[in-house]
Amino acid sequence: MIEKIKRIQSLFTETLDAPFTYAIHVNVKGVVTAWCTLSSPALLLPAVTVVKQAGSRLSTITAYQHTRQEASDVHEIAYHFDIDGDTLTLTVHLPEGERDIASITPLFRNANWNEREFMELYDLNVVGHPNPTRLFIDDDIDPAVLQKFIPFSDMVNAASTKSLWEKIMSQRGEKK
Repeated sequence: MIEKIKRIQSLFTETLDAPFTYAIHVNVKGVVTAWCTLSSPALLLPAVTVVKQAGSRLSTITAYQHTRQEASDVHEIAYHFDIDGDTLTLTVHLPEGERDIASITPLFRNANWNEREFMELYDLNVVGHPNPTRLFIDDDIDPAVLQKFIPFSDMVNAASTKSLWEKIMSQRGEKK
């Protein structure tokens, strides 16, 4: 329902105290998608509250690191919502060196796993998370250890096998 997507845009304009971008696209089959990029991580909770009140459902969260040639310390987190069959992707940019983002788990319980995952993989701090424990990697291992060898985005794209082991072996050789 494009009406709800447009209504959310209006509510963002009324509610958010800082700039944001918002674009709506309707394809030839009538599928509505909207993209919103917030200008500040501080806008996340007010924006997600609006989306929640509109009756949306959180589909998933995607965290990623900007990479060009080398891994960077710039992250983006994209929150994907379903609103009566339409999709809204709400993106937050974390500038270089910024590690804190508010937890949306109190609003959407299914955010729990995704938030814990990107805390573990990227060493981000999800402020207010009800259970900020690691999922898979032992607590004794350095935070975001995988990022030291290969960006997670590359690894999940199956570009890692040779590159990862070459980096591990070169690091190992440097320590001797």
